[in-house]
Amino acid sequence: MNKEHNYKLIANNKKAGHDYFLEEMYECGVSLHGTEVKSMRMGKCSIKEAFVHIENGEVIVYGMHISPYEKGNIFNRDPLRPKKLLMHKREIRKLQGQIKEKGYTIVPVKVYLKGSLVKVQIALAKGKKLYDKRQDIAKKDQRREAEREFKVRNL
Repeated sequence: MNKEHNYKLIANNKKAGHDYFLEEMYECGVSLHGTEVKSMRMGKCSIKEAFVHIENGEVIVYGMHISPYEKGNIFNRDPLRPKKLLMHKREIRKLQGQIKEKGYTIVPVKVYLKGSLVKVQIALAKGKKLYDKRQDIAKKDQRREAEREFKVRNL
């Protein structure tokens, strides 16, 4: 990411990296309403259960929960309403072609503020099998163990 822009992470989907092989990353804008943006600035967003579909040439994220803004009263929207992601047409067509291949899906990876804009990073992903997850856990444990030994030696 560029150093020019001010980044502030709002939500991160750690489960995506555990359940999928993340292959290609895309940065998208999000179509939001006023109180949703204010809630996002306060960090009230979750993408743990979110997923992305392409319908009629539009990329839509489902299950992205944006908590209602406290001072929003009647202007608050449904927290789980589907939100349109803003991407270039050629990127959408490329994604559509790749999704038609067996095993590919699109998952939201993180939501962040880039300057004053809310951005969502999505990834073209392929599902992991159980043995792949076990291998990742084993690698993580080995790395943790090596760091622990290194720390003990350097004391």
